[in-house]
Amino acid sequence: MKKPIFLEPLFQERIWGGNRLSKIYGYQTPSNRTGECWAISAHSNGQNVVRSGELKGKLLEDLWREFPDLFGHFESDRFPLLVKILDANDDLSVQVHPNDEYASEYEYGELGKTECWYIIDCDENADMIFGHRAQSKEEFIRMVDNGHWNDLLQRVKIKPGDFFYVPSGTIHALCKGTLVLETQQSSDTTYRVYDYDRRDDKGNLRELHLEKAIEVTTVPHITSKVEPAFIKMSGGSIITFVEEDYFTVYKWDVQTEMELMQESHFLLASVIEGEGTLCTQDGEYALQKGDHFILPHDLDSFKIKGTLQLISSHPNYKGGQHRKMGSTARRKMANI
Repeated sequence: MKKPIFLEPLFQERIWGGNRLSKIYGYQTPSNRTGECWAISAHSNGQNVVRSGELKGKLLEDLWREFPDLFGHFESDRFPLLVKILDANDDLSVQVHPNDEYASEYEYGELGKTECWYIIDCDENADMIFGHRAQSKEEFIRMVDNGHWNDLLQRVKIKPGDFFYVPSGTIHALCKGTLVLETQQSSDTTYRVYDYDRRDDKGNLRELHLEKAIEVTTVPHITSKVEPAFIKMSGGSIITFVEEDYFTVYKWDVQTEMELMQESHFLLASVIEGEGTLCTQDGEYALQKGDHFILPHDLDSFKIKGTLQLISSHPNYKGGQHRKMGSTARRKMANI
């Protein structure tokens, strides 16, 4: 199959959600407290279905099981990634995620959760919580027990276009006024550390998971430095934000027309701004902001025309070798 697979987004209401997903992308969201658009997911807590074509109505998990050729027979017992857009109309809880080993043992075989964020938009002077100041587990526990949150938690300023890599074990929280595209392992395991003593619609405090959070938090905090690689191309540019164990993430900035090659098992893509056309050997497909699709393994080359920005990604084998989108262009750039 050499056709893109477009998916219907799925929405999750959250205590901190808002209405920007409907305002900006025109989605039919369930309420004004919609916090998450699950854009590309085969996780049991929220699966996307194919929007159109001969596979219309099929769950992504079904495609993964029934048509491994679409994904280049990528070696994984489940679809490995999950892509979301988050509307933080209020502060998210301060949280941390486990790694694969811990999640497998204590969360019924769930994957760990390493993730990354592309800041689509945010309020002026917005910030987020990223890391902590404790130098030992004992100090971390003491500051948590005493509620010394301002002393413990590190805040960093953010702006549109920023990118953050968030490995498992990292204390973090998106804050009010932030719209983010998140690429992550296919996991829904989160341990809340602090929730501002916030109550739900029924007046109850939300559950914290302090014992597990303390076990999995990296102490002292290690900031993972992001060093984007920029490649100017005819008709646009590619930024490679991160290449790590689980995924590689890019931004495609199309100004007129870009010709690209499929050099991975398969690609995930989300249109975050603008509109245009995806051209393949089998046809042309209209693109507009808010569209999410998969480029299957046998779709070797394609063009994107128009004025639009996309965040794309592909899975990697943890610790293994993988082919990288744009590797030829990077070699050419290095020889200039």
